[in-house]
Parts: sequence; structure tokens; C-alpha cells
Amino acid sequence: LCQERIVGGYAPVPHSIRYIVSIQTTERQHVCGGSLINKYWVITAAHCNIGMMIVAGDYSLTIYEGTEQEILPQHLVPHPEYNKTTNNNDIMLIKLKAPVDLSSYVSVALLPRQGAPIAEGRMCRVSGWGYTSPNTGLIPATLRTVKLPIVSARNCNSSESFDGGITDNMICAGYSTGGKDACKGDSGGPLVCEGRVYGVVSWGKGCADAQFPGVYTAVSKYRMWIDDTIFNYYSNKNI
Repeated sequence: LCQERIVGGYAPVPHSIRYIVSIQTTERQHVCGGSLINKYWVITAAHCNIGMMIVAGDYSLTIYEGTEQEILPQHLVPHPEYNKTTNNNDIMLIKLKAPVDLSSYVSVALLPRQGAPIAEGRMCRVSGWGYTSPNTGLIPATLRTVKLPIVSARNCNSSESFDGGITDNMICAGYSTGGKDACKGDSGGPLVCEGRVYGVVSWGKGCADAQFPGVYTAVSKYRMWIDDTIFNYYSNKNI
């Protein structure tokens, strides 16, 4: 379940989604996505808490393009109330050891303000290097993206769907017909609505199932925590 989560999507123009990063093991195995929110900080899912390297400016995982920047993490800050069982508060900040160079290949993502709602039916975009099929386990070479509508918490929490498992800190997105979704390996990546990262890929049941939309951590619920965490990091470190 942990990493179950782009099915039905397409390859975007190379380097058009410049805030996304690949979170990899030290053996360069892609495990999760993330989003740069400034030169030193990445936002991702708390369940992506592994020994890691961050790669910015990437498009194809298998080809060296010369645009990549590889940076080690200095400090991981999973949400203190993250619950592995319920997936509640599945969000984490990563402080990088060195700043990324912002360029025509790398930029930062905008975040929503604290408490900003996102309306049912609003079209958003989720991107990642995760599985392109729920069954074959094929990992794509290049970044993929797919547009999805926001699903109301009421529908997502219905007895036919997640049956009460969706908390106020989660948002759902997907088609009632299924066929398009995030999938394994997309965890931690961005769900972007109106130009801002409203969601972090968190969990689901299978991938692209009509009954079960994808579930995302609702970033607007954590904007104050994000800002406070970054501010306190520098206050305490005397940097």
C-alpha cells in the first residue's frame, strides 16, 4: 500500500515541469517524487522517508541529459503526527545540503495559502516517474503527467469507496470511470491545481480504479507548519 499510487497519462514537453524532483536511493533507484519549494527545501510524503539522494532537473531517469543536479539531504522533517496506519499527515520536508541552481531546467513550486480550498471538479495535474500500468510494473524512462478532476470528500468517503478513511487532511482526485491516476513510484509528487501544489501523492487502492480515486495530502492544511518548520530550522541553527 505504501507506494501504491502515472496511469493513462502522457510525456510532457521535456523540462516543462521544472519543480519536480526524483527522490532516489543511494543506489540511484527512483522511489518517490517531490517538489522544490525553494532552493534548499523539498516537499514530499512522509512515507518516502528513506536513505536518499535528490535529483532536480531530470526528465529521463535512464539517460544522462546534463541538466540533472544531484543533492544529498541534510535534514528530514516528517510531520510529527504522521500516522503510518491511517496515512494521516503524510507529508515531509527535506532540507538539502546544498542549494539547487535555479535555471531553465529547475524552478520552485508555489504553495497554496493555509486553508485554501480546492473545488470539486477542478482539473489538476499530477506528475511522476511511477508505474504506467497497475499490473505490469513498468517504470517509464521519462517523466509522465496526467490531468485529473478533484473528487469531493463526501464521494471519496462513501461506503462504495474509502468508507470513512479520508480525513480532513486529504484530498481525492480521479475520474469516476477510472483509467487515469498516480501509481507506485509517484508517491510524494505534486498534484498541481491553479499553478500551486495543492496535493502530495499519498495513497490509494490499486491504481486507476474507478471506485477508488487517488488520495493526496492536502498541502493547504500544512502551509503554516511548512513555513514554521523552515523558519525554526534557521532560527535554531543560527545559519
